[in-house]
Amino acid sequence: MTGMDLAFYVLAGFSLAGGIGLAVTRGVVHGALFLILALLGVGGLFFTLFADFLALVQVLLYAGGVTILMLFAMMLTQVRENPEAADNRQRPWAALAALAFFGAITAAIVVTPWPAAPLGGPQHVEFVDIAGTLFTRWAVPFEIASLLLLVALIGAIILAREAAE
Repeated sequence: MTGMDLAFYVLAGFSLAGGIGLAVTRGVVHGALFLILALLGVGGLFFTLFADFLALVQVLLYAGGVTILMLFAMMLTQVRENPEAADNRQRPWAALAALAFFGAITAAIVVTPWPAAPLGGPQHVEFVDIAGTLFTRWAVPFEIASLLLLVALIGAIILAREAAE
């Protein structure tokens, strides 16, 4: 086992731990912190797969920006913990459905004939090529997504002000 393999497995463990923690935690803020752990693990996995741009986007936008935006929205709207909402009669059925889904995904991964790695090793795409595509072909969807996040933040502030008055 090489060092890259070991790093991959450790980061996969972080991602799994964050995902499981997010699924089982009852606190909203703790869930957001577990989400950060999972997203950072996925960003590290992208680095081990030589997808530098995806790793940077994962860490900066998702783990940094979106999760912090979620935490600010929770603080502004004064989310209260509601233990009754987390404990209900459907919890065992939800756990059973999650295990069934996990089994189906695992079976699909095991029986799929995956193609062999290319002989030349991983392909590396330059940042200049990605930036050119992002700011020409994908500029409008990128701006629409940023406007959507801005509207969500403004809405959270308005809701928080009305609740405070």
